[in-house]
Amino acid sequence: MFTLHVRDVPEELYLRLRRRAEAERRSLSAEVIALLEWAVRKAELTPEEPLASIRRRRFFNPAAAGAPDSLTLLHQGRDR
Repeated sequence: MFTLHVRDVPEELYLRLRRRAEAERRSLSAEVIALLEWAVRKAELTPEEPLASIRRRRFFNPAAAGAPDSLTLLHQGRDR
């Protein structure tokens, strides 16, 4: 493992990071690492990858995965 030191972090950013870390029940270091991993992964995506993901979701059929249709969910909600 490597150590990364960051200098001159604006106070507001530091406080926001600390609040996020507390909300996620992580240390400040663990939260910063999680955010860096997310940001780097997102930055490395090619423009085609998000589009392919959108197309897959566009043609996804919830019934094929065993999920109930919206009408069934509405009836279940009314019956409660």
